Amino acid sequence: MKRVIIFKNGTEVDGKVILVTHSLEELLTTAGNKFGIVAKRIFTEKGGEIDDLKLVRDDDILYVSSGESFIPHKPTSYCRLSCKHGNDSCSKMENDSTEDQMPSAKHDPAVISALMDLTLEAKQPAPNSGHWVTLNVGGRYFTTSRSTLINKEPSSMLARMFAEREGGLYMSPSNVDSKGAYLIDRSPAYFEPILNYLRNGQLIFDSSLNAEGVLEEARFFGIDSVIPQLENMIAQGQQTRDNLPLSRRDVINALIKTPFTAELRFQGVNLAGSDLSRLDLRSINFKFACLHGCRMVGANLSYCSLERADLSHAVLEGAQLMGVKMLCANLEGANLRGCNFEDPTGARANMEGVNLKGANLESSNMAGVNLRVATLKGANLKNCDLRAAVLAGADLQNCDLSGSDLQEANLRGANLKDAALELMLTPLHMSQTVR
Repeated sequence: MKRVIIFKNGTEVDGKVILVTHSLEELLTTAGNKFGIVAKRIFTEKGGEIDDLKLVRDDDILYVSSGESFIPHKPTSYCRLSCKHGNDSCSKMENDSTEDQMPSAKHDPAVISALMDLTLEAKQPAPNSGHWVTLNVGGRYFTTSRSTLINKEPSSMLARMFAEREGGLYMSPSNVDSKGAYLIDRSPAYFEPILNYLRNGQLIFDSSLNAEGVLEEARFFGIDSVIPQLENMIAQGQQTRDNLPLSRRDVINALIKTPFTAELRFQGVNLAGSDLSRLDLRSINFKFACLHGCRMVGANLSYCSLERADLSHAVLEGAQLMGVKMLCANLEGANLRGCNFEDPTGARANMEGVNLKGANLESSNMAGVNLRVATLKGANLKNCDLRAAVLAGADLQNCDLSGSDLQEANLRGANLKDAALELMLTPLHMSQTVR
């Protein structure tokens, strides 16, 4: 993008720094809004009218009019010249009806030289003319040295505003307020890290500040050396946010937005540590999801797909798990106390190959559940209803089955070494051969 300095036709004060956009019409509209006029024509310093945006160059000085022709501006008052140099030939210009006319070449050379000197002086800022500069950025004041603004990024907008060259500044500074501070219409919060970077070469800002806002500020002022660092910081922050587990609010929002006729999928999603207690999560696809340490107390997970999901150390106490699919899921150390797996319609919960090592399933209704080749080593199955449950090939070593109902349960090939079988409601029969 190009930057230009625009003055109102016939003047050289109150100039505005404007970004050149996509068309000449947009440039005229922006300039008109800045000066409160209906801008129709735009001219170069020498009075040539611009009718094509391609003719505009970076840092051009342009003049905008409401339709009138180009008016040559008068750099300084000729009465001041007359008083300063004692030349009477210019004194009549003060009352002349054509005082907008430029003096002719027949004037004294000393007057012409003085006129040029005063023109250059007019371009230099009267306030803040020393080594220190005060900026008013969005109502907040910043004081810094000219060398800070110039040395680190000599091609930036700030450097061009305050760097001197033969004949004046590279770029006219903005207007000043009543205190003599240069007015800059930008956010002070995002400007401060940029200024500190110019001071010490380090990009440091509070974590509560949006890095994207600082990046936009760096691009606006042309601080190119810090842009790659900010872009990398934003990219890393985005990756961190992507890896964060979803919260209860995220899940609720998804539930609200999904019609009941559509399938809701959290396949492979990270929900570790989330609190999903007492939510209606029926028929949701949690396949391969990470639910480690997740709280789902009293939640309804009926008919959910939890195949190969990580539910280790999750709390599902009192949850509804009718017809659930948990093939090869990891529930090591999980709390499933008082859960209901039995579906009145006859649909069986499929937990084949599940890891329930050290899990607590005390007082759960597990009638008809399929736990074929499951690992229940050291699990608490006290007072469970395991009628017609399939435990063939399951590892029940050190498992506590005290008070459980194993009527018609299939225990063929199950490992019941050191399992506690006291106070069982039904005795084990030969058809339930164990090893």
